[in-house]
Amino acid sequence: MFGTRFTLFKLLGFEVRIDTSWIIIALLIVWSLAQGVFPLYDRTLSPSTYWVLGVLGAIGLFGSIIFHELCHSLVARRFGLPMKGITLFIFGGVAEMDDEPASPRAEFLMAIAGPLASIGVGALCFALLSFTRGILARPPSLVLSYLGTINLILAGFNLLPAFPLDGGRVFRSVLWRWKGNLRWATKVASGVGSAFGLFLIFLGVFSVLGGGLIGGIWWALIGLFLRSASKMSYQNVLVRDALEGESVRRFMKEEPVTVAADTTVDHLVEDFIYKYHYKMFPVVKDSKPLSCVNINDVRNIPREEWNHHTVDELAKPCSTDNTISIDEDALKALSLMNRTGSSRLMVVDHGGRLVGMVAMRDLMRFLALKLDLEEESVSKDNRNE
Repeated sequence: MFGTRFTLFKLLGFEVRIDTSWIIIALLIVWSLAQGVFPLYDRTLSPSTYWVLGVLGAIGLFGSIIFHELCHSLVARRFGLPMKGITLFIFGGVAEMDDEPASPRAEFLMAIAGPLASIGVGALCFALLSFTRGILARPPSLVLSYLGTINLILAGFNLLPAFPLDGGRVFRSVLWRWKGNLRWATKVASGVGSAFGLFLIFLGVFSVLGGGLIGGIWWALIGLFLRSASKMSYQNVLVRDALEGESVRRFMKEEPVTVAADTTVDHLVEDFIYKYHYKMFPVVKDSKPLSCVNINDVRNIPREEWNHHTVDELAKPCSTDNTISIDEDALKALSLMNRTGSSRLMVVDHGGRLVGMVAMRDLMRFLALKLDLEEESVSKDNRNE
């Protein structure tokens, strides 16, 4: 979402990834716990103990967020929603979905699962504190107290009706159930989320003016993120509505430009990339795509060596990351392009023969035209009313 992502491990079939931005917040959490939070509650411990508690508290928070997002993912999987995995980034974590929930009920249960999980973890921590009072040493008691408190705060914040927070998704599910219109429900919920983000930005500004520099900047950043995420969520629904039911066949260009496997890199650049301005070309044999060569592959070869290397040496094999069936949904093609960063996909028929290419720019042009026409139609309807 913000930087480079790394896969840490798999949990119950879900990839748990970490964004490089999470490192920033992890270090800040350890520092704030070791230097501020734990010393505030007990000043009798040694400096090294506070640092150990800071690390343990950060690890506990890390695990709590994963558990929160895992519960979202498990419920989503129960309703057949394809999940990309769980990613931790600077503002916490997110369970990444490839699609919208199929019903208001699925949306509600998926959204509420996370806060309920956090409430459960918080309650468990306080229950352990109660049962072990007088037995458990002071340092682990501080960690349990922190984790119990932070999980309840996490649940409370996420239950705010500001889309795309969990509470905003619950709010959207209610609106969706009421009107039966996901697009309208998303528009309203996103508007509330955007307004709440603006409120946090103003809160951050006033906090900075009042002397709370770090806290103010943090609130402002969260506000900016919420405004951006709420608007993006609504745009995603518009895109899904516009492409729903449209097949790749409608957008593909037939008789695509292909490259022979023995073409040298200098000829590829001069006769294909500079001529057609495409970033990717299929490598075909007997009408079936063997692989594809990308402009990024060429960048790895020094200019003076272009005439010594062929396309076959650079090309990547055909896979589900660069190939799509002619009858697949155009929305799947767009999702695949966004996930892989590719602007073009090879289109094949049921026999595996190359029949065309589909490009991101053609999908975007169609979207722009369709949304523009729909907005004009809605405007006319409102004027007539």
